[in-house]
Amino acid sequence: MPATLPDAVDPSAMPSAMPETAAPAPGWRNPALYLAAGWSGFFVMGVELLGGRLMAPYFGSSIFVWGALIAVFMAALAVGYLIGGQLSLRTPSLTGLGLLLIAEALLALPIVFFGDAAFDALSFAIEDPRYGALLAALLMFGAPTLFSGMVSPYAVRLLIRDLEKSGQSAGRLYFASTLGSAGGTILTTFYLVLLFEIDTIVIGLIAISFAIGAALWASDRRRAY
Repeated sequence: MPATLPDAVDPSAMPSAMPETAAPAPGWRNPALYLAAGWSGFFVMGVELLGGRLMAPYFGSSIFVWGALIAVFMAALAVGYLIGGQLSLRTPSLTGLGLLLIAEALLALPIVFFGDAAFDALSFAIEDPRYGALLAALLMFGAPTLFSGMVSPYAVRLLIRDLEKSGQSAGRLYFASTLGSAGGTILTTFYLVLLFEIDTIVIGLIAISFAIGAALWASDRRRAY
């Protein structure tokens, strides 16, 4: 029998050749996400370097103390990355990102108000400065650093609007975050510590984190109405 031609196929039933993308975001949205990630990196490095100065009178400034401090920051960031990635699966929004930055700021307040008392008490309670410094760093810096780590993976989810460009978007955002960390390192060690008291610098970092977080939250609430 002669071969028969297949029935005409309804074009509307054919799968789309290109994946659908979400509606375009406002023009300021992506720069705001890069700013949030970059500032979070700046904040982490600024607090970490100042933390070494704050702990030095009680535990010294040996390699053991810096090792304890760096270990706490790296572990807290790692856990923050994990949690931030999970949170990004639950309807991420600029409000959520803003709240992470606000939490980062508020959880750093004990460094200013209770840091000296906590470091002093732990330096007497734990004889070995290695473990005293480790516990002190965990108590004072662990929580704000954890929330700082949550910012970048959460922001990546907000940034990605086309799966084909997801790797590029993530790379750009982590570039902004790492560049912010470099900026925080240079500005804190080269300039800020020469111009201001340590507590003043920490309060400044907290205020900026809070301001950026509040601005993100407010802009998202305004759009909702």
